[in-house]
Amino acid sequence: MSETALKARGAAAPSGDANRWKALVFIALAQLMVVLDATIVNIALPSAQTDLGISDGNRQWVVTAYALAFGGLLLFGGRIADKWGRKRAFVLGLGGFAAASALGGAATTGAMMFGARALQGVFGALLAPAALSLLAVMFTDAKERAKAFGIYGAIAGGGGAVGLILGGFLTEYLDWRWTFFVNVPFAIVAALGAWFVIREPEGGRNRSPLDIPGVVLSTLGLVALVYGFTRAESDGWGDSVTVSMFIASGVLLLAFVLVERRVKAPLLPLRVVTDRNRGGIYLSLGLAIIGMFGLFLFLTYYLQVVKGYSPVKTGFAFLPMVVGMITGSTQIGTRLMTRIPARFLMGPGFLVAGLGMLLLTQLEIDSSYGILLLPAMVLLGLGMGTAFMPAMSLATQGVEPRDAGVASAMVNTSQQVGGAIGTALLNTIAASATTSYVKDHIAGAASKPQQQLVQLQAMVHGYSAAIWFAVGILGLASLIAFTFVNAGRPDTTVVASGEGVEDEMPVPVIAH
Repeated sequence: MSETALKARGAAAPSGDANRWKALVFIALAQLMVVLDATIVNIALPSAQTDLGISDGNRQWVVTAYALAFGGLLLFGGRIADKWGRKRAFVLGLGGFAAASALGGAATTGAMMFGARALQGVFGALLAPAALSLLAVMFTDAKERAKAFGIYGAIAGGGGAVGLILGGFLTEYLDWRWTFFVNVPFAIVAALGAWFVIREPEGGRNRSPLDIPGVVLSTLGLVALVYGFTRAESDGWGDSVTVSMFIASGVLLLAFVLVERRVKAPLLPLRVVTDRNRGGIYLSLGLAIIGMFGLFLFLTYYLQVVKGYSPVKTGFAFLPMVVGMITGSTQIGTRLMTRIPARFLMGPGFLVAGLGMLLLTQLEIDSSYGILLLPAMVLLGLGMGTAFMPAMSLATQGVEPRDAGVASAMVNTSQQVGGAIGTALLNTIAASATTSYVKDHIAGAASKPQQQLVQLQAMVHGYSAAIWFAVGILGLASLIAFTFVNAGRPDTTVVASGEGVEDEMPVPVIAH
């Protein structure tokens, strides 16, 4: 495309910013830090739980506090970045994330840990959309954009594997606290590099007023929803506070929808989610992540507590799943998404992941890693990776230029909120099944070793019960993908141009 044509589209020539590839290094480094943090914490959680005296019922808040804050504020973070400037929001997000990580590493109580994780989520919600929008405005040529976002996406996937291994080494040979402290140097280097290298293009800010009522209502509604699931685990589904939380969540989220219909500049324009294809993608991805997030928590505890794996060995044990995700996304999804309709990748992808989950329902205390866990993890990774890539691409296809950014952010929001709900919901189901198993079998255990055996059997039984539920959720996700997503072959790049709205290209996000 000629420079004249580029200018006609309102875009800078590809040679306009000589530092754009250097800037990509620091933006990608920030993304690596965020992905590392997600998987590192999973590996360190058992050790942190013991040191801080966190109960089994509350342990999921180490994961949920981050996921809920991130998912609930992601759209708001995108609006802030558009209004303040992406470079400024990016650097501020890095500084805040580093400070929150240092607080988490220095935590002395469970409450302090939960607060640090929530703060990480808040600043992550500012950092993530700022990073994506910086890439979008700095790489305007289609081929360069594809290459830049491809590198960014590969780091998102590969970073998960690095996090699992690094988390194991830090936990085993240093201390679980270093899984938080390690974020600080990453953030400092990325922030300094961004400040001196990134040159954000002039103009293009979204000057619309912030939808504060929408932010408050959506965040409070999601917090009430997840707390309701968490409360149900410890106090039962019929508990008055549990029921109150679910009612409050419904009222708050309904009020959010009503507000979004009336305000001039809504946080989430309803036209984005009422489109058949986009609505189907958001719903199916959210459901799939509900199943995946709880599984990561269960497998970490199964491998370390039941099987006696070290943190390092646990990290390596997860590698087949991460490799499967990368392979499914880059080698299957990317190659086929321009040849066949998205639903013929998403639907079967969720079914393959469901098959891997189905294998894990057969978990027992003495289950073989090579015979059961390895093939299950490979199937899970391949299926989810294959489904995610076309979903990310189709999520912004056909969207109005002014909604391109919020449509892409909604994908991440549905994933993060699904992760928060999934962790709480599946943990509740597992804990309930474990308690029932102990009650039914503990009377027959006369000696202490027998009682310990019953406890381990109950734990695995609880995991199996929750995983059965996750199988059903993945089946429902597949059905929704086949039913709702009826668009043809998705474009590999989706470029929207409009005043005050940045070009947007979907990026694969590997959930952990």
